[in-house]
Amino acid sequence: MQKRNKFKWEPFSNKQLKVMTWWCDNSPVKDYDGIIADGAVRSGKTVSMAISFVNWAMARFNETDFALCGKTVGSLRRNVVITLKQQLLSLNYEYEEKRTDNLIIISKGNVTNYFYVFGGKDESSQDLIQGMTLAGVLFDEVALMPESFVSQAEARCSVEGSKLWYNCNPKGPTHYFKTKYVDAIKDKNLLYLHFTMDDNLTLSEAVKERYRRMFTGVFYDRNILGLWVTAEGKIYFSFTKDNVIASADWYAKDGNGNYINPLRKNISICTIGVDFGGNKSSTAFTCTAFTKGFAECVTVKERRIKNEIDPTQLEKEFVDFCRECRAEYTVLAAYCDSAEQVLIRGLRKAVMNEHIPIAINNARKGEIIDRIRFGLTMFAQHRFFIVSNCTETIQAYTDAVWDDKKEDVRLDDGTTNIDNLDSSEYSQEPYMKTMIDLTKKRG
Repeated sequence: MQKRNKFKWEPFSNKQLKVMTWWCDNSPVKDYDGIIADGAVRSGKTVSMAISFVNWAMARFNETDFALCGKTVGSLRRNVVITLKQQLLSLNYEYEEKRTDNLIIISKGNVTNYFYVFGGKDESSQDLIQGMTLAGVLFDEVALMPESFVSQAEARCSVEGSKLWYNCNPKGPTHYFKTKYVDAIKDKNLLYLHFTMDDNLTLSEAVKERYRRMFTGVFYDRNILGLWVTAEGKIYFSFTKDNVIASADWYAKDGNGNYINPLRKNISICTIGVDFGGNKSSTAFTCTAFTKGFAECVTVKERRIKNEIDPTQLEKEFVDFCRECRAEYTVLAAYCDSAEQVLIRGLRKAVMNEHIPIAINNARKGEIIDRIRFGLTMFAQHRFFIVSNCTETIQAYTDAVWDDKKEDVRLDDGTTNIDNLDSSEYSQEPYMKTMIDLTKKRG
């Protein structure tokens, strides 16, 4: 069993104390079958839910299996397990983790219980937990999990006295967890607690204000106000004329031949994003420049090919675009839609034959909602700009709207230019986390 440094405990808010004690013998709500804690980011939900879940399990059971569930095993370890381990060791629990088995063994005195770690990222994840017999499940960020996984995990809880623990940040009002859980707490016999950042006593007003500045629009309503609201209408409302740099200003030089624009003077590297055409969509290339330290990013070059082209034409266009970009900037790599591996191999061979030193990589293609959140945040913070001659990209961000028939999905029916949005995001993705982390540090 492993022991580590003590966890620094801070005072709990009243809402966190309810999470910590709702299951205790003297609690008036101890007979609920589970608990939901939803609301704002950084509101203290997870830190109180996880330790309370283990305290309850250790007080009520012995030699019993439980499940800790996150969107992925990796995210659960980062968001829950690391802090939980420190908390447990500070409370004199014994802790052993068998990572290859995704198993955490927790003991205290004569009591030992087994906590299995699961990721519930897609429909197939339900197969991982099927067949187990559990006394309780903690669902961290349950709104990011498919309903099938949640239902399968719940069905595993057949031990007498088992309870279910859910926490999340809100999504849209038609999300299954809102309609079938939050709106049905009486039918499901669940305790419901709504959190705001004021329920986390460790946050200073300066830190809370920093988080308020990080989100805009629907993401502010969900992540700061903790509301289950619809994403509708125009997406990039934080994109304004102030995010557009006139070409004349971008290319202006002083008498010594040095660039005048402060962003242009501070450019460090560039990357290219590639979205392949097909099914009436266009092929799009975007070159994004990053300033030193990844403080800002600027769309500096673009190309949109609306006609259908064969692989040979594609390679010629791409080589030409790379040369155009490299004539002005240091271009490290291109990130291409990973769905088209044959075309990617063709581009890789083409730049090698032309002796163009650019790495050709698969785009990460993270969730579109996360890419949208990045763009909104960077526009609002005046850290994402577009040079005015990149008219296709400007129009793409201006016209983008939410799909009113699907939840949290960008409309992609051919009426707006999604292709330049995708290529723009592919070029930014390698450094999105770095830029977001810088936001958190800056305050």
